[in-house]
Amino acid sequence: MAFKRLADTFSTDIGIDLGTCNTLIYVSGKGIVVSEPSVVAVERGTKKVVAVGAEAKRMLWKTPGDIIAIRPLRDGVIADLETTQKMIRYFITKILPRRLFVKPRMVIGIPTCITEVERRAVEESAYKAGAREVKVIEESLAAAIGANIPIFEPAGHMICDIGGGTTEISVISLGGMVVTNAIRLGGDEFDEAIIKHVRSVHNLIVGEQTAETLKMSIGNAVADKQIEKMEIKGTDAITGLPRRLEIDSVEVREALQEPINSVIEEIKRSLGQTPPELAADIVERGIVMTGGGSLLKGLPKLIAKETGVPVILAEEPLLCVAKGAGRYFEHVRQGHNGNRQIYNYINSSTR
Repeated sequence: MAFKRLADTFSTDIGIDLGTCNTLIYVSGKGIVVSEPSVVAVERGTKKVVAVGAEAKRMLWKTPGDIIAIRPLRDGVIADLETTQKMIRYFITKILPRRLFVKPRMVIGIPTCITEVERRAVEESAYKAGAREVKVIEESLAAAIGANIPIFEPAGHMICDIGGGTTEISVISLGGMVVTNAIRLGGDEFDEAIIKHVRSVHNLIVGEQTAETLKMSIGNAVADKQIEKMEIKGTDAITGLPRRLEIDSVEVREALQEPINSVIEEIKRSLGQTPPELAADIVERGIVMTGGGSLLKGLPKLIAKETGVPVILAEEPLLCVAKGAGRYFEHVRQGHNGNRQIYNYINSSTR
């Protein structure tokens, strides 16, 4: 027990948002120290790591035959355990000294829709990457802590976290999850919808990077006064030759309608499951949105219109899960009653 207290004193505490698109790492006392794409480039035969993060993402779909660029997470869960372990180890080695007296403690945000097997895979990856102690918590709870929502109040707070592979909607009160729903749909599905639209309407094949650029540059969820246009390049589906195409924001909005409607329907379903007293609180306080998908232009406005509930975009929505996971240990150390509730809730949910 004495050794554990000593280890806790000298331990480096780390919060990780192990995202489908990006991995973010928060170190207590330092803030966000890593924000890079969840991509690993390896040699085909030896599986030796060639590049990780931003450098590896630049290699996606552009590698020679002997190098493979891999996205080891899909739909918010680990699709390639070995590569995920290598990626986490790389990032941890990058931010921590090689010779540490005590191994770090890690808290990792995970979607509620993953299975117990997938949950254990996340824990195993962290331990093999060098963690001394690993806690996994629901992404929406981590996002709520990172967004500075007063979750220990006797009032309802709704948070909607749209990540790369999953969307999670939760109602939190008194430090616990009253309602939580998650669907395996996020920013990746937004990109896929654009790819399908461009191919079916224009017979042009484009990659994920082009679709993502379209979404971020001229994508929108509601009609805008000004129609924006952008030129893209791809392969003609009929001739197989390279071709240019100008596409406008109206088309991009039409392409995104189906996945956006799925998110809105899940929010409505969660509101319908919320007890009346807490629903009244949410109408007054609004829905807080986090995650990269919430940055789609006009999405908060559309959700507010469709649900009749105010919608607030969190400050730094991309960072909320990592910040919330990283602050878990700070709350435990402070030992306040409210913070102790986080400790008790998370420990009970990880058993």
